[in-house]
Amino acid sequence: MEEVVFIVGESMEGGYEAKCLGYSIFTDGETIQELKANVKEAMDCHFEDEVKRIVRLHFVRDEVFAI
Repeated sequence: MEEVVFIVGESMEGGYEAKCLGYSIFTDGETIQELKANVKEAMDCHFEDEVKRIVRLHFVRDEVFAI
């Protein structure tokens, strides 16, 4: 079974953005639940076959501060 990895970060406008590694798939969502639904929809549009795939959401969070 193929694993498809999305890098997820916080959007500057609020919510979350997800970018797929290895495929041209991008999506976003205001909440984690909305993001997951949008990832599923984007995957269904990109892969028209019936092959099952595992989706991994890798959350990345940057913190910047001055010292």
